[in-house]
Formats: sequence, C-alpha cells, structure tokens
Amino acid sequence: MRVILSLFTVIFLGFSCTNQNGTEEVKLEGNALGTTFHITYYDVQKRDFSHAIDSLLHKVNKSLSTYIATSDISKINKGDTSIVVGDYFKEVFDKSAVIYKSTDGSFDPTIGSLVNAWGFGPQKTMTSLNKNQIDSLLQYVGFNKVQLKNHRIVKADKNIYLDFNAIAKGYAIDLIGRYFESQQISKYLVEMGGEIRARGDKEWHIAIEHPNFDGSQSFQATVILQNESIATSGSYRKFKLNASGQKYIHIINPKTGKATMSNLLSTSVIAPTDCADVDGYATAFMVMGLEKTKTFLNSHKKFKAFLIYSQEDTIKTYKTENLALQR
Repeated sequence: MRVILSLFTVIFLGFSCTNQNGTEEVKLEGNALGTTFHITYYDVQKRDFSHAIDSLLHKVNKSLSTYIATSDISKINKGDTSIVVGDYFKEVFDKSAVIYKSTDGSFDPTIGSLVNAWGFGPQKTMTSLNKNQIDSLLQYVGFNKVQLKNHRIVKADKNIYLDFNAIAKGYAIDLIGRYFESQQISKYLVEMGGEIRARGDKEWHIAIEHPNFDGSQSFQATVILQNESIATSGSYRKFKLNASGQKYIHIINPKTGKATMSNLLSTSVIAPTDCADVDGYATAFMVMGLEKTKTFLNSHKKFKAFLIYSQEDTIKTYKTENLALQR
C-alpha cells in the first residue's frame, strides 16, 4: 500500500546492543506500505519475528490498500456489495467513525474521489479541476453516507470511494505492537514512515523535523515517548504544482474539496493510545487549521501536540502545556 503521509518524524537509532535487564535488543528494518520501517524490541530469546510481521502487513494490504486491485477496499470501491470485510477493516472503519465525528468531519475517509482527482491516489488524475468539478465530487463525500452492516459496506451512492490511507499506516504499526505484546514483548518501538508506537520502561527520544521547503533536513524539536504513540502530518513535502505554479497539497479538505494549505505546516500528535488514532487526528488537524486545532486540544487533554504554522511569512510553533520538549 502506498500511504499518502510522508516521513516527517525521525527516530534516533543509536541504541546499545548490550543486555538490558536480561533481555537482548533486536532490530528489524525494511520496506512496507510504500515506505520504510524500523523496529526495535527487547527479547530474552532474541526471536526473529520477521515472518509474522510480513504476514500482518500482507493482511493489511489485502484489506485496506487502494493500490491493490484485489483488496477488499478496492473491490468495494468498484461497487462489489458482496464483500464481507474482516476484523481489520471493521476496526479501522470504527476508529475512523469516531475521529470523523469528533473533528466535525475534518477527517473523512470518503474523500477518495477527490484524492484521485487531485492526483494523489491510484486512479487517473483529472486534467483540470474547477469549482463545478469539485462540487460534483463533493456529493460523494461524507462518512455519514457509509454504513457497516453485518460486515458489509453499505453506501448511499455507488460512486463513494473509500480511502483509509490516512489511518492505515498507524493501524499496521498497532498490529505489530499488539503482536509483540502477545509474545510477551513489553519493550519495543515500531516506526513506519515516521509514525511511531513505543511501549515499555524506556524513554524513546524522537526528533520532529523543521519544515524546510528546499528539501534539506533539520530538526525543530525533540520529544520523549514513553508508552505512547506519535504521528506527524505535514504539507511541505508532498505537493504538486500546476502550470501557473500554484501549490496543491496531498491533504484534501473534505468540506471544500480543495487541496490548498491551511496555516498549519506540520502537526505532531502524541497520546497513550493506538497509533492509528493519532495518525487520523494529525491529518484532521492539518485540515482544521491552527485555531480550531487549539480549541480541540484544549478540550481533549489526553492528546499532546506540537504544531508548526505560518504567520505573516514567518514559521512559528505551538505546543500543548502537557508536552515537555527535550532541552
């Protein structure tokens, strides 16, 4: 699966290979879901879980990848009403419904037709996208127009196109973490494309990237994860330019149908929840913009956040009071 979120959060991978409390450090890395992954875990037996992880990722693809024609979601998007979805699909659907409702529709997996139209999905890009065309596609947007009944998707219109790419990567990370826990692995970190789930009696130091528009890389801040997940979404890496030089970003606003930037350049969200949850909220915040996001965070204290935004051509930052940065 190709995932629309780029790598914004970078993990320091300079861990020691010595024993810690009688356990051995094991590292795995590779490519999956259109990006790279790095995994560190501590295990007395130093077991290699590569095959189990590959199997989990294959199942995620088979269920949720819009880039695989034979996946459940691709068949549903083509109008196949006979598909009985599995537990992976159901959990992602249910999590999406919660985020959709709590963000007043700023996170919406029915945005797929517009994602494709703007050129950020697996389908053909439209040669032009004017207001009338956007409005014609917006009629197929609205997660409240889709239901899950008896493990089958029921759409209000056959043209509704589901796209869970903004949450699927975080969910894959959660599945790997849950597998470790089922194997009595309590201390681990799973990073994929910049999203992270960290557990155990260890502080994990995570660097948040500064939004450099020239393609270079530097760090804005460093946070410490302990039994938490982090996801970062941003607008400064993945974008397109039209013939007149206007920028279109990969995060589509489900209310307007437009691919234009809010004043937020990057949102990093941290919480002691599943990575899928913070993955979805990080995307929603990019759509909501700075002030609406701050209002949301003020009433949802379980989330920590680090926001990078633009104000009068100056890059500024905002962090929630419950987030401590490493000095």
